[in-house]
Amino acid sequence: MKGFFQWFKSSSKMKRWMFLILVGIILACYGLARILVMREISFTDVAQVVAIFVVGFLAIVIGLVFLNKRTLEVLIEASDERMENNKNVNMKSLIFNKTVYDKGPNIVVIGGGTGLDTVLSGLKNYTNNLTAIVTVSDYGETATNSRKELQTLPLDDVKDSIVSLAAKEGEIEKLFNYEFKEGKLRGLNFSDIYFLAMKGVNRNFEDAIIKSNEVLNMVGKVIPVTLDEMKIVAELANGYMVEERSRIPEVVADKITKINRITVNPSNCRPAPGVVEAIKQADCIVIGPGSLYTNVIPNLLINGVAKAIKESTAIKVYVCNIMTEPGQTDNYSISDHINAIIEHCGTGIIDYCIYDTGEIIPEFIKKYNMEGQDLVEQDVDKVKGIKFLQRNLSMIKSDLIRHDPSLVASSIIELICDDLRYQDKQNDPQYLMLNNKLREEKRINKIKKRMKKQNKKIASGKGTKNTTPLKSKSKFSSKYSQRIASIREADKKAERKAKQREQKGRAKSKKNRVPKKDNVTRKKTPQEIREEMLKQLKNSKLSDKK
Repeated sequence: MKGFFQWFKSSSKMKRWMFLILVGIILACYGLARILVMREISFTDVAQVVAIFVVGFLAIVIGLVFLNKRTLEVLIEASDERMENNKNVNMKSLIFNKTVYDKGPNIVVIGGGTGLDTVLSGLKNYTNNLTAIVTVSDYGETATNSRKELQTLPLDDVKDSIVSLAAKEGEIEKLFNYEFKEGKLRGLNFSDIYFLAMKGVNRNFEDAIIKSNEVLNMVGKVIPVTLDEMKIVAELANGYMVEERSRIPEVVADKITKINRITVNPSNCRPAPGVVEAIKQADCIVIGPGSLYTNVIPNLLINGVAKAIKESTAIKVYVCNIMTEPGQTDNYSISDHINAIIEHCGTGIIDYCIYDTGEIIPEFIKKYNMEGQDLVEQDVDKVKGIKFLQRNLSMIKSDLIRHDPSLVASSIIELICDDLRYQDKQNDPQYLMLNNKLREEKRINKIKKRMKKQNKKIASGKGTKNTTPLKSKSKFSSKYSQRIASIREADKKAERKAKQREQKGRAKSKKNRVPKKDNVTRKKTPQEIREEMLKQLKNSKLSDKK
């Protein structure tokens, strides 16, 4: 019963269509009643009756169409536990199940590192049909104690992707990163033990990862790009070859050169089962963001992967990095990132490129400049045949510039919605779900912005009625006001600490100083009195002689 009354709330936006249907029924009944009551019917009366009846009938039809459409949207909202603004709505008892999510767009994300995790954690709020293609082969890095003991492959990318797709990211992350401190398991990592156990149960490593999707209650699935042992080999511009992934940035910096080409060794690595099939069935393929030469391009060099992407009819999106990476993409622009992918894999890999606006406050950029990093230059005019979309994608997390998962995901979903709209699928459940989620996301962001502004006014004492703003804030200051405030607060704390140090230094110096003689009069000793009297006698005798 409680769920039934939810339909009449103002937030449901359904009463308007119910009212329109009611008006239509009244008009249609009124038209019929006039015909029944009239004794004589003239042409004018017939026209009026027909007009009233047609208007009423149209109102009923329009009301029913939009009521059904809104009903579907409300049911989708109610069934989605991840929508923050609808936590209090209880409509799960109504006729609906979560198969709409299972019928969502098939999205394949190729990459590795934090970039891949960012995209996955954002997109899982829009569809269950997510596939993360990651590399698990050895890159020549030094194995950890846990890996040496258990003799497992480097599974960091797989582990992080599973955490990003898990329903409860925080709990799974703590569990997978847990390292035993005592007993026979001391020094071993839980994730290495888990994957080794899953491999023993399922008899092969591929099934161990795929079965984890069900065991860990994940959204989507994770597939290794290859199960063959491989190494990344970097050919530098000076002809030097680097065969260890971890040493590439170091060697590039020491030799003062740049990466000319990346290859995988052996060159005939086979794709893992399910990789090519996932790419062929995809509605959208997302590449990046992430380390260009060690996380993005190596996945595309596996036999059959680049070819499958080129032959796919899916929307192919490249999410460009916000900052350059020392030893890999020094002084790189957007065109340099894209040209590097094209040089390694050929054309037809990218249809769209989404890049950040670059509106990041200078204080954070300065920190990156000190480490040899800078903003990726936006020279989109130099690349032809690719459509560029400039979006606000950046966020600050633990004093680091990162892609915002929700902003990246909404930008990708907008492309999919535009494609569905182009195919005249506005009434398709998939389009309705995605479009409704995008609208709700925008609405939530607007509410958050309003709340932030109100909190700032209250904190600054400008929330009273009598106060009027002296000047309207610029877009830059309003957008980054929170970040600027945090930086100012950090500067104030630093100043306070410096003052405290100065005061402590002064106090110590005062203690070490020799105390000065005071001017306060004190009683003279008898010996001092005698000496003074003798001096006076001597002075008087001298004066008498003169």
